[in-house]
Amino acid sequence: MKVVVVKYNAGNTESVKNALKRLGVEPILSDDAETISTADKVIFPGVGEASSAMRYLRERHLDRAIKQLKQPLLGICLGMQLLCSYSEENNTDCLHVFPYAVRKFEKDELKVPHIGWNNIFDLKGPLFKSIAENSFVYFVHSYYVETGEDAAASSEYGIRFSAALERENFYAVQFHPEKSGEIGEIILKNFLSL
Repeated sequence: MKVVVVKYNAGNTESVKNALKRLGVEPILSDDAETISTADKVIFPGVGEASSAMRYLRERHLDRAIKQLKQPLLGICLGMQLLCSYSEENNTDCLHVFPYAVRKFEKDELKVPHIGWNNIFDLKGPLFKSIAENSFVYFVHSYYVETGEDAAASSEYGIRFSAALERENFYAVQFHPEKSGEIGEIILKNFLSL
């Protein structure tokens, strides 16, 4: 199985690659549109800033390549946010795979960024096969995706938000499965077995 991790000037690719290696998969790290389009599975991770990440994707024509994929793709953290329509982070036009806006957590009484373990609920779809409601996963984010009909999991941090999305061959999680212990490992296995 050819698994490609998208390289696009956003961090966290090493921990994703290591998590895949623990599952017996030797991933390819690439920012080449053809390499990505010929993968069996694509992982679109990311820790970083939306506008510079989108600029990198556009410069390498990865914005079009990602949207045209027919094989399963898993967006993680910033990867999930970039699959949405728009991000408030530097007023960024994103990939428009999911029709949602990405909003900044309002600070009032919340510590932002939201860092740490939080529960997920209203689990739907194949990513969450064998995962119990209210399982805990690891989050690091200052922006969140609104809830909507594509939500495959929800969480709360001052406000209810989409912890995961699913539409056709596109899957995305706001949390970091590669840092979420056994639960995250099951989610990655579920994705690899799609």
